[in-house]
Amino acid sequence: MRLLVQRVTEASVSINSKVVGSIEHGFLVLIGIAQEDDEHIADILINKLLGLRIFADSEGKTNLSLENCNASILLVSQFTLYANCKKGNRPSFVEAALPDKANSLYDYILKECRAKLAGTGKVASGVFGADMKVNLVNDGPFTILLDSADLIK
Repeated sequence: MRLLVQRVTEASVSINSKVVGSIEHGFLVLIGIAQEDDEHIADILINKLLGLRIFADSEGKTNLSLENCNASILLVSQFTLYANCKKGNRPSFVEAALPDKANSLYDYILKECRAKLAGTGKVASGVFGADMKVNLVNDGPFTILLDSADLIK
C-alpha cells in the first residue's frame, strides 16, 4: 500500500464539475492499493498517517499531528501509484489490486479514519473509480510517501 500525503491549506475533489469532497487545513492523501494488501497492512499505514507530525508548533518545528491541530483529511483512491515504468514508455499497473479488492480496502480505510478522527477533524473522500479532478494548495510544499514495503518488515 502506498499513501502519498500532501500537507495542504485546502484541497477538493470534483466529478463532472461538482465538488464531492473538500477540506481546508490538513492532508490530501492519494491511496494506492497493491494486490497483496489487506486490512492488517491498512491498519499499520493508517496509524502512521494519523500520527505523522508534520504541522508546525508554536516554535515553527514540525511537531504536531492532525489531531493536535484539528486538521482535516481528504482521501482519494489512486491506483496509478502502482505504475511500473521499468519497460518501455507505457506504464503497467499489474501490481495494483483489482477493483473489487481495492474498493473494499479503500472503504475500510475511510471507515477507520472516520472512527479514529471522530470529533477531532473532518474526513472527506473522493469516489472510488470515478474520473476525478483534484485541486490543492500544497503547504510547504510538504509531500511524504508512506509505502508499506518500507514500513513493514
